Amino acid sequence: MIARILVSACLMGHAVRYDGVAKPLLHPAIERWRGEGRLVVLCPEMSAGMPVPRPPAEIEPGRTAGAVLSGDARVLEKTGGDVTAAFREAAENALALARRTNCRFALLIDGSPSCGSSFVHDGGFRGARVSGAGVTAALLRANRIEVFSDRQIGELAARIEEFGS
Repeated sequence: MIARILVSACLMGHAVRYDGVAKPLLHPAIERWRGEGRLVVLCPEMSAGMPVPRPPAEIEPGRTAGAVLSGDARVLEKTGGDVTAAFREAAENALALARRTNCRFALLIDGSPSCGSSFVHDGGFRGARVSGAGVTAALLRANRIEVFSDRQIGELAARIEEFGS
């Protein structure tokens, strides 16, 4: 059985980001993995019923995705709405899909309060970045799914080679 890769839908050209656009990732490895049947495409937020477009959302200032998952922090929209429950549901949906489809890896868009794997925004809606993960990325990692950002496709390709299937 081949190891599959959960991929952010926006990286595959789907216009599902909060602002209604896509961030297509064009790379020969993507085409190879598509041909091998490795890719499982999902927008976690859409899976939780969030609309497109939707207001920008960020994890509360000074808090982490782990705190969101444990119920000790919130994900807030720029408009003030609390979307914590939707982001937690999105993460659970992504984990359930990854388990059902044998995803050992995830390739997620960085910077998102859901999919960010090396940085997220600081919660102040100023565009400032902080090191950290989004809610979905954190839950996947906590469940031993290796998460890579869209800037780490080479590292993901190397891990898949090491994995051997």
